[in-house]
Order: sequence, then C-alpha cells, then structure tokens
Amino acid sequence: MNREIIDINDYTILLEEASTDTNLIDSCFFDEPVIAIAFYGAGDVGLKVKFDGKAKEFHHTKGMVLSFYADNMVEFEHHVSKLKSLQCLVIATTIKNIDKLPNGEGQFLEQFLYQLIHPKDHYVEGPVFNMSPEMFQLVEQFFINTYEGEIKMMFYKSHITALLSHYFGQLAKQQNTTLNTSQIEKINLAQEILLSNLENPPSLTELANRIGTNTNKLKIEFKAQFGVPVFKYLQNERLKKAYSLIKNEQKTIQEAAWAVGYDSLGSFSNAFERKFGYRPSQV
Repeated sequence: MNREIIDINDYTILLEEASTDTNLIDSCFFDEPVIAIAFYGAGDVGLKVKFDGKAKEFHHTKGMVLSFYADNMVEFEHHVSKLKSLQCLVIATTIKNIDKLPNGEGQFLEQFLYQLIHPKDHYVEGPVFNMSPEMFQLVEQFFINTYEGEIKMMFYKSHITALLSHYFGQLAKQQNTTLNTSQIEKINLAQEILLSNLENPPSLTELANRIGTNTNKLKIEFKAQFGVPVFKYLQNERLKKAYSLIKNEQKTIQEAAWAVGYDSLGSFSNAFERKFGYRPSQV
C-alpha cells in the first residue's frame, strides 16, 4: 500500500495505490469531518462505506467520481485483490475552510454540493458519475509523475485546479441534462463487458446485442458518456492495463502486449508511445 498525503491551499490531497496477489482489505477513517471528492483511476477496487450500522458498496470503481461528507464515525474499506487494484485520488476539505478556498471553489461547492456542506448524517453522498477522458488523464498524471520538491508541489497545485474545473464543469452539464437512467445502466454494462474482455473484446454488434440496444445508439451514447468512441476507449484501457502490468507486476513488454490483446509488438509499442509519450521500455 502506497499512501501520500499533501496539504495544498486548505485542501488535503490523499493519493492511494495498492496491488496484491492475494486479497487485502484496507480500512481508513478521517480524523475530522470532511467534504471530499474521490477519483478512482486505473484500478478497479471494491469499496464499502460503513457508518451507524449501515453499509454502501461499490463493486466497479474504475473511472468513478464519488463526492461525500464524512465524519470520524465513517469507515472506508477498500477490497483489493489480484484483479482489482487500488488507485485513488481524494481531494478533501473541511466546512470551516470553505470560504478560504481559491478560485471561487467554495462557491461551487455550495452551489453543486449543498447537501454535503449542510449534512444530516454521519455520511452524506453527493453525485456519483464516471470521469471524462480529461479528468482520467489528469488523475493518471498524479500517479506517474516523477517530479520532486517545489516543482512537484507546483505540479500538484496546477493539476488539482484543472481537475476541479473539469469536475464542476461536469456537474454544471448534469444540471442541464435529463438523464435516462435505463440507458446509462446499459452503457455502464457495455463498459464492464469491455473491461472484462480486454484481450478478446466483442465486436460492436455483439456488444450492442448483449446490452439490448443497436450499434448506432451504442456508438452515440457511449461517446456521450465517456467522451470517446467505443474502441478508442478500449484501446486506452488496454494500454493503461499494460502500463500497470509492466510497472507494478514486472511483466515483460511482450507479456504485457499479449495480456491486453496485441499480437504485434511494434503496433503495441507505437500505440503505447502515442498515449504516454514514451516507449514501454522506458517505464
């Protein structure tokens, strides 16, 4: 388990990363009541939130954004396993610090997350949705940057501001959109099917049939929800998994390429470089 805590501009930033070959449960509490936004990156850990004899579970956290209020009576359990690793960035602040936040962020918290600033329970949940590609890339940068000292802090400050800008922008869009819950569930199911079959994914037609829609609706609504076409999303996820296999599990480049469905090492290396800016041999 790797855990880093950084204090920036009346925010506390928590970076957590973990992988295991067995099963691991990591529990954590906050020392004081917080308003927080958790961004779940490349891992797909299970999450259980426990408070006052109640429990809320999330089984597929990859790409999820979860906002919440929690006091020191709330326990957060991450269930890490070989197939479900942890990569989580949490931005937290306290109610007393709301007015001190830079860039008008306190105003946006009051506007979009009113129920968290005025809580009525030990745990209050705000909006839960999937990250946009821009948010995903920003979160990813926190876990792969190699800066040190003051430059690292400059990097964190700028990226936290950018990440919150995208987050509040997403909330603003949601306020102006009537969401079809049934269709969102179908698109989320399509995402789960793709993530479970990175090495040998279904065709677009097969995927549409499995979630009960047609290919045209699938293409339009998948891109609307995730910001990229179906197979661009699939390619991104393949490369992220390959990166994790090379970095965290010490797989060879060829093993990583095969594990995510690439037959050609050259094609894999070129796609990897286009996404990350460097060759897999440089990880």
